Amino acid sequence: MNGQLVLRIEDLDRARCKPQYQIDMLEDLQWFGFCWQEGPDKGGDCGPYRQSERLPHYLEIWKRLSQAKVIYPSPHSRRDVALALSAPHEGDHEVIFPTHLRPTQWELADKPGKTNWRFRVPDGETISFIDQRAGKQSFIAGEDFGDFIVWRRDGFPSYELAVVADDHGMAISEVVRGEDLLMSTAKQILLYRSLNWTIPAFYHCPLIRDAQGQRLAKRDSARSLKYLQEQGKSPQDILAQLHR
Repeated sequence: MNGQLVLRIEDLDRARCKPQYQIDMLEDLQWFGFCWQEGPDKGGDCGPYRQSERLPHYLEIWKRLSQAKVIYPSPHSRRDVALALSAPHEGDHEVIFPTHLRPTQWELADKPGKTNWRFRVPDGETISFIDQRAGKQSFIAGEDFGDFIVWRRDGFPSYELAVVADDHGMAISEVVRGEDLLMSTAKQILLYRSLNWTIPAFYHCPLIRDAQGQRLAKRDSARSLKYLQEQGKSPQDILAQLHR
């Protein structure tokens, strides 16, 4: 247990990531007992720790992928574009990008320009990994997921590109996140491979759900940590409920 905990603010989706949410998150984590060694409030060797401040870094990764010709310009699918900045969540429908819309040729560019860019998946290849909680996971490229967006026409990277670039740049050896991101991991593995980067270990936690089995989210303010704290609950009380 000698690892270092890094706190990163993933705030590329400005519609969802309001400044107050960041303040609330820091307060909640500190109250719950988390102590991180690197982050936006502490600094560190791998900063900046807000994704909105790391755009030049993401652009360099886009250039590497473009030069390798594993990504291509794509003006299609507004719905995919709308979802590209955010981590996919349970209930989000995976849209398989039609292969007939792939360009057969395009000129190399030194900047993304005003168009979307997609990663060309290896159709039919099974992408497998061992999740440290859920065991072996396998997804078929072109069937379970298709060519996915890595760069938006408005000048921002997608969630997939940003987290891969950051996890590598911050020397993250183990990624811990919700089980709704299992298939997203398969996409990210393709990016790691294309960049010749070491793939970290993954641990996907079960989601916290209500009595009806629905995933809790920001909209469930009555169940937020701040609300529970105001009701006199302690971190130990909440943990005890989660383990029932």
